[in-house]
Amino acid sequence: MELKQLIDEFTSIFGGSKDDIRVFASPGRVNLIGEHTDYNGGCVFPAALDLKTTIVMRKRDDGVLRLKATDLDGIVEADITMLDSYKGIGWGEYQLGVAYMLSRFGYDICGADMLYDDTVPHGGGLSSSAAIEVSTALCFATLSNEKNGITKSVDMIQMAKISQLAEHEYAGVNCGIMDQFASAMGKRGHAIFLNCKNLDYKLVPLELGECKIIISNTCKKHALGASKYNERRNECERGLELLQAAMPQKTCLCDITEAEYKAHAHLIDDETTAKRVRHVIGENARVRSAVEALSIGDIEAFGALMNASHDSLCHDYEVTGFELDTMVDEARKIDGVLGTRMTGAGFGGCTVSIVKNDAVRTFIAEVGKNYEAATGIKPSFYVTETGDGGKEIKL
Repeated sequence: MELKQLIDEFTSIFGGSKDDIRVFASPGRVNLIGEHTDYNGGCVFPAALDLKTTIVMRKRDDGVLRLKATDLDGIVEADITMLDSYKGIGWGEYQLGVAYMLSRFGYDICGADMLYDDTVPHGGGLSSSAAIEVSTALCFATLSNEKNGITKSVDMIQMAKISQLAEHEYAGVNCGIMDQFASAMGKRGHAIFLNCKNLDYKLVPLELGECKIIISNTCKKHALGASKYNERRNECERGLELLQAAMPQKTCLCDITEAEYKAHAHLIDDETTAKRVRHVIGENARVRSAVEALSIGDIEAFGALMNASHDSLCHDYEVTGFELDTMVDEARKIDGVLGTRMTGAGFGGCTVSIVKNDAVRTFIAEVGKNYEAATGIKPSFYVTETGDGGKEIKL
């Protein structure tokens, strides 16, 4: 919805005037390369999108939170004195989990009416959950700072960390920091080269020449909590433990170079664990190579690394599946596609492709037709722009 429509919708649902309404927003993200490296202490290369969560809200004085989504029926109500008791409620869990974590970090949570409008597709691997979490965190932290006379701006890196913690401890998903960090810290026209171990980051101009980024949604949703995401984390942790017998100083898989892994790969005693480790260490190296290629304008090399990333995610990490592989296979048949890969945790969701401008229409028509014929599912496509991280929208 346009902002004016959202504000009209808010007053239609919650009543009152428009004078005391505030608006906050935070984007989804696409990870261009670097999948499943984040929770292994490695590097990623995401960009914030112009797809986002927008919150229209008004404070309340009675300690009640009322949450509504523009695309869902019903209103979720919660008592701010009982925020630890709403785990597992379904929609609203991310918001209440963030509010609960903020309260643990000393922020004052106030009652509020809150209308959420999402343009990030849910379950598509573009971090709709992070967009909800970071926009909610920014909203409550801003109000808390104002109440307590704190004039400095909200620490958005802390908002990313608190949002991640809410997903760990409240929603039960052991996610890495990338999604929340990109949603909080993104900048239009840039991608973020992020070291997830220490949160060192660099904004890199995203100059793709005569190419566009196309996100292709398989329209097969994934649910991280119900997927094999946590299983993959456990497999990586086991691989690290085995390699630490020879390299005890290594604290995460991405501390290990490809040469070091090759020298000590015999320590891993089963093929499944070996494949998981091989992907993570190789993918971390691909991220660094991809950023170098982009920095010198070698878009074709960047695309080739995207292709290699998907192949590794398919064969070694085994998180793609029929729909994602079909989308990638069909994309690779189109002249003008420089690189294509799954993005997000996998098991459904989206792919990201670098496509020459003059091939965009053909890409959408042909890939869409052939994917639907193969899977029976009608996909959707987004020719996307990058966006800014979380912010308040001044009315």
